[in-house]
Amino acid sequence: MLPTGIGDGDGSGLCTGPHTGGVTFQGWPAEALDFYEHLEADNSKTFWQAHKEQYDDAVRAPMERLLADLEPEFGPGRIFRPNRDIRFSADKSPYKTHIGAHLEAGGYVQLSADGLACGNGMYQLAPDQLERYRAAVAEDVSGAELERVIARVEKDGPRVFGRDTLKSAPRGYPRDHPRIELLRHKGLVAWQEWPPAKWLGTRSAYTRITAFLRASQPLKDWLDGHVGPSELPAR
Repeated sequence: MLPTGIGDGDGSGLCTGPHTGGVTFQGWPAEALDFYEHLEADNSKTFWQAHKEQYDDAVRAPMERLLADLEPEFGPGRIFRPNRDIRFSADKSPYKTHIGAHLEAGGYVQLSADGLACGNGMYQLAPDQLERYRAAVAEDVSGAELERVIARVEKDGPRVFGRDTLKSAPRGYPRDHPRIELLRHKGLVAWQEWPPAKWLGTRSAYTRITAFLRASQPLKDWLDGHVGPSELPAR
């Protein structure tokens, strides 16, 4: 499955950082998955307000502890707001059916009723980033390096996905280019999912998350080095 929320791309922004009181992350309790199973069935303000304490204690608090534990190696993290931006959506459900958090140094963690998921990379390239990405993919040395990076990342477990992929070659590039599949992408991310299991409520969840972040770092490094941040004015 392709990622459902790297950056959450819906304009709803980020919440403030973690406040853990020094308690280490020990996974999410079963009540966290129960919360999202029930939210999927009743995505209403009435349900949310009645179960806000369950969200705070079983869902958000463990995510805050996780971000605090990850910070020394991966930088501070921020939790995305639970509210959906429904202004331009036909779906008027007010709440996201997952909790997501972004790490400053790169990386995304998500929990839902379907289990745990992690991502890393550049989910949505701005026009100037996309231009630099395609130039680097097309160039023999940097393009071949990306192919080796993807192979290395996938050997360690994560899968690498292109996002918003064109059906044909982008303008200015031949259809028979040896890396045409990579050239067609408008975003590139490493992604890994784990279905619900008992280990999700233990310290093993931290171990799997950190293993993913380390395994996917070569992709993030390539993108940082050859694409970098957008230099366009913020919209």
